[in-house]
Parts: sequence; structure tokens; C-alpha cells
Amino acid sequence: MSRVSALFLYPVKSCRGLTVTAAEMDELGLVGDRRFLVVDETGKFLTQRTHARMARIVTALDAERLTLSAEGAGSVAVVRAPDPAALLRNVSIWKHSDLRAEDCGPAAAAWLSDFLGLRCALVRIGPAFRRDVLKKAGRPGDCFSFADGSPVLVIGEASLAQLNDRILENGGEPVPMNRFRPNMVVSDAAPFAEDEWPRVRVGDVVLRAAGKSIRCIMTTTDQLTGERGKEPLRTLATFRRAETDPTAVCFGANFINESKRGEVRVGDAVEVLDR
Repeated sequence: MSRVSALFLYPVKSCRGLTVTAAEMDELGLVGDRRFLVVDETGKFLTQRTHARMARIVTALDAERLTLSAEGAGSVAVVRAPDPAALLRNVSIWKHSDLRAEDCGPAAAAWLSDFLGLRCALVRIGPAFRRDVLKKAGRPGDCFSFADGSPVLVIGEASLAQLNDRILENGGEPVPMNRFRPNMVVSDAAPFAEDEWPRVRVGDVVLRAAGKSIRCIMTTTDQLTGERGKEPLRTLATFRRAETDPTAVCFGANFINESKRGEVRVGDAVEVLDR
């Protein structure tokens, strides 16, 4: 039986992630995952796609605070909990616009602006925020955080192993799992088995499939240095093109949390369920 071999949270979209041994689930997905977002002056989201330097921003969570830091740049901390007195800003991400998010204040904005070299701000999810899942697999009540398209991304260890074998055959250097920024990594499954799972139970949480994950230039970005290369996109293009769009490549599987409460842990069995 497949098992969870690693769990990751990404407190701020496109900044560095955290390895955890357990994670709670709520209505938006994994608690602590992509609950913060960096936006420009117009409220549009920023990511490593255009600002690779974001990969160098380290995130840390404790019970009360999110801390951002980077080598040579010091750190800044903000509270995790919603603040009724916070300024509400309209923010946009992909097809969602006019999302109401809480501004995290001038200190975070100044730190990020200095580090990234452009005027920007940090926003947080609060009670006014609502973002419905737009994928075909979404159902009434399914909503999520600042993640790209669905609440949870799952990747199998064997899928990465097969990809890296092909990269080596193609004359490239293997890439680590962090290039793909999964939430859940699974062991003891066939390569790309996660693509075919209609629903799974992990711990006391049920996840519903929401399609393969389309990959972008972020996967070519070293998650420690921010430097870009050609892999893995060059090799993925040779055998993982999307059925609906031959210009796109896929790696990893998106899932929606049917369970709006629960917990998942490293070591949990992954039970494949019928639709």
C-alpha cells in the first residue's frame, strides 16, 4: 500500500516551503499552506514565474507568527491570525479577481519591497476571503487558498525517479522534489499512479482528484538559489505533454479536500477509493 513519505506547506505563495510531519485540514486545504500572498501595487499576485528571487525567501511558522527571512536581508514577522482592524485589499490571482484579503502592514511591505526591488505588499487570508474552486471536479462548498488551481498537490516518489532517469538519459542533471512544490509525497506506488487515483483516503481525510498539474518555468528554478536551468521542462516535454494542450506538460496530481476537517501524517496509508 502507498504511504505518505513527506508533507510540505508553503506559507507564502512562491516563497520557500516547510517540511512537516503532520498537517491539519480545514475548508481551504492544509492549514498554513499558501495563506499569505505577495502582491504588487495593483493587488496582482507575484510568483517565481517572473520573480525568481522569491525562492530565496525563507518562511517559518510558529503558533502565532509567520517570519520571513533571507540571507543578508534580516527578517520580518507578522501575525498569522486574522485582524479585524486590518486594511482589506482587493487582490487577484489567475482567474479570480476582487478577492478580499487583509494587508499585513507596512513593515512586511517594506521588507519585501527592499528584497525584491519593487513596490509590493503581503496580504493574508481572513474572514472576508472566499475563493471557489473553478476546476470541473469542484463541487458547491469547495474553496481554497492562494494555491494555483486546487488545494492539494500529490506526487509519487516513483514518478520523480522515472523523470530523473529520463533527464539523465537526456544529458541533464536530476532535479529534487522541491522543484515541484508538492504538498504530499507518496511512496510505494507505480510511476504516475497518482494521476489515475479518483479519490483517496489519507488518515481521516478524503481527497478527490482534480486533474494533472500543468507545470511552468518555476520547475526550472533552483529553490535555494533562484537560478534557472532547462530541466525538468525539457525532458517532461518528451513524454508528459497534456492531452488537451500539446504545448503544456504535466507532473503531479491535483486534489480537492472533500474532508473539511481532519489530519494527515507522514506514514499514513494512502487508500485508493472509487469515485
